Amino acid sequence: MQHLTSYIMGKWVQGEGEGRKIHHALTNETLYTVTTEGLPLAESLQYGRQVGGEILSAMTFQQRGQMLKALAKYLLEHKAQLYAISAQTGATKADSWVDIEGGIATLFSYSGLANRELPDDTIWPEDEMIPLSKQGQFIGHHILTSRRGVALHINAFNFPCWGMLEKLAPTWLAGMPAIIKPATASAQLTQAMVKLMVDSGLVPDGAIQLVCGGVGDMFEHLDFEDVVTFTGSASTGQKLKSHPRIIAKSVPFTMEADSLNCAILGDDVQPEQPEFALFIKEVVREMTAKAGQKCTAIRRIIVPKNQLENVKQALLKRLSATTVGDPAVEGVRMGALINLEQRQDVQEKVNYLRDHGCEVLCGGQFEKLDVIGADSQYGAFYPPTLLYCAEPFNSTAVHEIEAFGPVATLMSYDNIEQAVQLAILGGGSLAGTLVTADAQVAQTVIRASARVHGRMLILNEASAAESTGHGSPLPLLVHGGPGRAGGGEELGGLRAVKHYMQRTAIQGSPSMLTAITKQWIRGADTIADVVHPFRKHFEDLAIGDTLLTARRTVTEADIANFACLSGDNFYVHVDKIGAAQSLFGERIAHGYFVVSAAAGLFVDAGVGPVIANYGMESLRFIEPVKIGDTIQVRLTCKKKIKKTQKLAEDKPNGVVEWDVQVFNQDDTVVALYSILTLVERRVGDFH
Repeated sequence: MQHLTSYIMGKWVQGEGEGRKIHHALTNETLYTVTTEGLPLAESLQYGRQVGGEILSAMTFQQRGQMLKALAKYLLEHKAQLYAISAQTGATKADSWVDIEGGIATLFSYSGLANRELPDDTIWPEDEMIPLSKQGQFIGHHILTSRRGVALHINAFNFPCWGMLEKLAPTWLAGMPAIIKPATASAQLTQAMVKLMVDSGLVPDGAIQLVCGGVGDMFEHLDFEDVVTFTGSASTGQKLKSHPRIIAKSVPFTMEADSLNCAILGDDVQPEQPEFALFIKEVVREMTAKAGQKCTAIRRIIVPKNQLENVKQALLKRLSATTVGDPAVEGVRMGALINLEQRQDVQEKVNYLRDHGCEVLCGGQFEKLDVIGADSQYGAFYPPTLLYCAEPFNSTAVHEIEAFGPVATLMSYDNIEQAVQLAILGGGSLAGTLVTADAQVAQTVIRASARVHGRMLILNEASAAESTGHGSPLPLLVHGGPGRAGGGEELGGLRAVKHYMQRTAIQGSPSMLTAITKQWIRGADTIADVVHPFRKHFEDLAIGDTLLTARRTVTEADIANFACLSGDNFYVHVDKIGAAQSLFGERIAHGYFVVSAAAGLFVDAGVGPVIANYGMESLRFIEPVKIGDTIQVRLTCKKKIKKTQKLAEDKPNGVVEWDVQVFNQDDTVVALYSILTLVERRVGDFH
């Protein structure tokens, strides 16, 4: 038996005394003892702020993203040892894959988001400038800056790797250090992954600390720039959320709690349809994956009354084929619960449901379970259990009590409106699934029940081939839900990063805001140079570098030729009579001709540092360009993002966003947009 150490203030340390025990899920063997007694937990908060916070907040978003990518690669290379430890928690190989490699994939995902969408800076201008005055010299802008606190992540036992990484990725990307407090029952797997992170040398000092055991008096020392996230039971979460220090310091607190998620079978689906088989497969998979120990697992199975018997028989047949035992044994489909304590809790909840309106259709008692390759007396095994509630509108227990294991309850509805009502009775869910082949059923159910769900899957034959399933939170989609589910949000792409940052509205002149954000804003000072900006390398370009082009008069021949070339013969361009009756009163130039003509005015044709133009954004045609109008363009360097050179033979480059303003002879703006170019860098990363 070993003591499970914590990683605090740059050192692996052991608490005093024995503390709590961690048991092997399959044998009940005591593996570790865990305690934080005597450890400097309060000091660890200050260490994170002063050491990790200083380093991370000084890194740009691009640098943080590169750190995430390098770390993800390192963890993948060393994943084998994590799988071996994951087996101690009763997980199958498939369960472990979701936890370990699914978590690592989240690091890759957030690294990609940083590379594509975030600035090469420590400040994130969140939106475009907001005019606050007529002359345009008083404007507003929202910026995001790193909090100079610590993110305290309190995680659940069911996903010791993914649960940590899905919070760490946006935390680090936001420039905040983190203290990880894993659930004791599976803390050894979290600790193993944190050891890999520390050993990699890729994570700055103080960026991550690990507390194996209780949080002690840490909550007493939280401050307003800190952030707390919690995943686990609603009761524990509510207790922590109401801590006096959280309230007094207005500490941001995000909670993601277990919920009574549902799966609804549309009343259009018949047994011979592919959607019926999809429904059965999805329900059984969600009941048995991780032995049902998932916050997103399906707990309530809602089906049309005329399909109740068919669904019941199909579920019983499939559940009876689920083999339970040691996941290392060939053919075992479901492992054990995390420990005997959890098994007892599940049994008590099943007993309660049975005594309050539910009938046990299969399973329901761990004592009668036959397991493969293990001893059910010592291992925390529990059978797949299907309950049936005959009166779901009269039974409150089925919508309030969750058995956190391979347990779900079947119930029926008379019409689709009742199905929606049953979904809502769950009081707020992380995830819901609707299986239907009818678009009208999907429209009715989702529009009526989306308000009580954090995420909803609409499953049919078309989506099934590529669907990630009911219970799979994705990095780009929000994970969380209202009411019972905790009322918080995690993931959701860049939304999660913003949770760890401070949003501030700044007001001032365009030039002042440009200096602060390092992104040129229309109306700010510009820099004129005799050298064409397209002749400058990435490093030589300055924010505000501008070019005022020559002029070009638009002729009738231009419009006719562009119509022939493009095939765009819309009447306001080519039909003199029709155009006269239009909003414009006469023929006008194609908008895309104006854009093309503008490019002809500002592009430098010779070979130079500009590699390619690969995008256009926010195009707006402000005023029509008529025959005889003369246009001119102002091109201004708006922002720059350095791109990482992946291979030594690659040409080093960066992305430059240019502001484009097209004027007519009266200095009236006729078109506004931005273009993105790849521009060569003088110095690569492999020098």
